[in-house]
Amino acid sequence: MNRDLIIDARKNDAEIALLEDKVLVELHKQKSNAEFAVGDIYLGKVKKIMTGLNAAFIDIGYEKDAFLHYLDLGLQVKTLCDFTKQALTGRTPTPKVENTEMAPDIDKTGKISKILTANQLIMVQVAKEPISTKGPRVTSEITLAGRYVVLIPFSDKVSVSQKVKSIEERKRLKRIVNNIRAKGFGVIIRTVAEHKTSKDIESDLNQLMAKWDTLTRRLAHAKPRKKLHSELDRTSTILRDILNESFNNVVINDQNLANEMRSYIQSIAPEKASIVKAHKSRVPIFEEYGIDKQIKSSFGRTVTIKGGVYLIIEQTEAMFVIDVNSGNRTKKTEDQEESALGVNKDAATEIARQLRLRDMGGIIVVDFIDLHTNTGRKELYDHLKEEMKKDSARHTILPPSRFGVIEITRQRVRPATSVDVVEKCPTCHGSGEIRPSILITDEIENNISYLIHEQNEKSLSIVVHPILFGYLTKGLFNQRWKWNRKYKEKIRITSDQSYQLTEYHFFNKNGEEIRL
Repeated sequence: MNRDLIIDARKNDAEIALLEDKVLVELHKQKSNAEFAVGDIYLGKVKKIMTGLNAAFIDIGYEKDAFLHYLDLGLQVKTLCDFTKQALTGRTPTPKVENTEMAPDIDKTGKISKILTANQLIMVQVAKEPISTKGPRVTSEITLAGRYVVLIPFSDKVSVSQKVKSIEERKRLKRIVNNIRAKGFGVIIRTVAEHKTSKDIESDLNQLMAKWDTLTRRLAHAKPRKKLHSELDRTSTILRDILNESFNNVVINDQNLANEMRSYIQSIAPEKASIVKAHKSRVPIFEEYGIDKQIKSSFGRTVTIKGGVYLIIEQTEAMFVIDVNSGNRTKKTEDQEESALGVNKDAATEIARQLRLRDMGGIIVVDFIDLHTNTGRKELYDHLKEEMKKDSARHTILPPSRFGVIEITRQRVRPATSVDVVEKCPTCHGSGEIRPSILITDEIENNISYLIHEQNEKSLSIVVHPILFGYLTKGLFNQRWKWNRKYKEKIRITSDQSYQLTEYHFFNKNGEEIRL
């Protein structure tokens, strides 16, 4: 599979498109001043303890307090709180995790009121960005993610990604990490570390340790709601997490950003640095790679698939609902079950893509076309699971019910991506009403009079719909001839088939449109 990352960088934001075999599968929007992003670490202040929810609300500077549940505290939250308190006193040099005595793990079924108190300062990390009316969700189990490993302060556990299947490779990776990690730091070894050398892994771990040291130095002088650590920007995060041998190109329409990205890839995967290219064509980058067209066809309430099959996607506060429709698809066989299964499998492929593309999370309910046999339901279920393997977000898929409904839960950490694909009508400007067509010539003439007499324009050109063009120019003594004679100026009229019936535009002698 060929992968291309196309980045449209603008002054205040950027759009990042991931293509797999030239098909758009992920679209991310990144603001240059984005705050409260997943992975950011703050010094928060406990505002309120909610014993009924067994949770606390933490002030980290967002308009709504962040939510911290007891289960998100982490087993070593007491050690974290002691470490934070010691760092903030400033009486001693910046404390070291290696020298910190670990407190007993907290009870998994305990009460948050016995751990935290109002106005207490605590270090927290954003686990889920603000969505809709909800503030961020945070955790006090701090992690720092790198290319090959994830560093976990106040832990001694070393674990390997379950996607690394080889027992010998798992043992080798654990042995490498145990030999180089510092006391008091746990490590999760990521899938991309498979078959990597100890030098690569050690370099990655050292970078994360340097980030932790910087964070603790900031903590010593921090005030409540202070950001202590920023996650990488969205572009770098995507590259760090998914960059592999299948990547062909990373194309950016900004030379400076391309240079920065090349340097970043040089640090995490030197052999892939040459894939970064600067887009220099005058054609907009998303148009050049066919992304604009794919965005227009892939977002919105209705998504059309091959053969007339289409999806209806609706979003509510609690869930997404997707309805599969066969449309006018012609049945190639007399077997309705086989035809319905074919439609459902095509829809399942597109649904797996849509979940990634829109970053849909939470509960997703899909109403497939009814299948009457257990064999057909199982084949559809297996096909959907296979398509969803491409999705890096954690997800669970339940088997189809007897009514053809499949329920999916997918990790939601950011608001779903939404693109407005409906364009405002150039004729009615969204009002649903147009000017009386019988008055259109009077309106054009009033504008001609204004432009010639008041604005002193010469050699006017008017572009209109072909039907209106015929009405204005047909016959010897047509309307154009009357205007030329009346205003003693040559008025040129041309047609454009893309115009609406009552749409018209004026242009000056230089071909520039005159805004009225």
